[in-house]
Amino acid sequence: MISIKNKTEIELMRESNRIVAEVLYQLAKMMKPGIITWELNEKAEEIIARNSAEAAFKGYQMDGLNPYPFSICASINNEIVHGYSSKDKILHDGDIIGVDVGVKKNGFYGDGARTFAVGNINEKDRKLLKTTELALKRAIERCKVGSRIGDISSIIEHTAKQNGFYVADGLTGHGVGRELHEDPIVPNIGKSGRGPRLVEGMTIAIEPMFNIGTSKTVEKEWVFFTADNSNSAHFEHTVLIKKDRPEILTLLKRN
Repeated sequence: MISIKNKTEIELMRESNRIVAEVLYQLAKMMKPGIITWELNEKAEEIIARNSAEAAFKGYQMDGLNPYPFSICASINNEIVHGYSSKDKILHDGDIIGVDVGVKKNGFYGDGARTFAVGNINEKDRKLLKTTELALKRAIERCKVGSRIGDISSIIEHTAKQNGFYVADGLTGHGVGRELHEDPIVPNIGKSGRGPRLVEGMTIAIEPMFNIGTSKTVEKEWVFFTADNSNSAHFEHTVLIKKDRPEILTLLKRN
C-alpha cells in the first residue's frame, strides 16, 4: 500500500532527509586518496548523532543475512551498492565511490546516495558519473502529479542506453517514509504510462545505478558487484510529489 504523507509528516520527512544531505555534503569534503572508508562511516555517525537521529542502515535485517554492520554503504569501483565501510578499504587516486546514507528521526526515514571521484579519474568513469546523475535529474523532472512510475523508469533506462551504459539488474528505488523501504517499487527500467500514478504527498527514493560493461550483477552477502568487474555509479534522492513541482528532500539548502 502506498503511503501518502500529510503536512506534519512531510515536515518530519524534510528533517530526516536534511540530515542525509548534510552527511553527504560533509563526506564529499573528505574524499581524497588515503582516506579509509571506516573514517567516512565514523564521520557519518558523528553527524547523525549530533542531529539526534539514528543510522537507518546499521542493524538493518534481511532474510538470510546477518544485520548490516555499518551506518553508511561505501561501494568502490565495481561494487554497485551496499559496500562495506571497513578499516581495510582505502581510497586510491582514480577510484570512484558510491556513498549511500539512510537516517531515521522522529519515526521517519531519509535516504540518499552520491558517487564521488577520488583524485583524478579517467574519462570513462567521469562520463559514467555524469550520466547516472543526469538520469536522476531527468527522472525527477517527470515526478508530476498524474504521471506514472513507468515514466520515471523509462527515462532512466533511456539515459543509460543513450550513453552506452547498462542499468544494474534487479536493483530499484522505492517508497520511503515510516519505513525505509515502502511501496511503490521504482524500477530503473520500464515503459512510460505503466505502473502506479504519482499522487500529491507521495515520497519516493529514485536511485539509478549504471554499470560500464554489463547489466549483470553478482551478490556476495550484502554487496552487489558488476559481473564483469567494470565500474558502477549510484545516485539517489528522496523526492516529494507536490501539486506544482517535485521537491527534492535530500538537496541541501544553504544560505
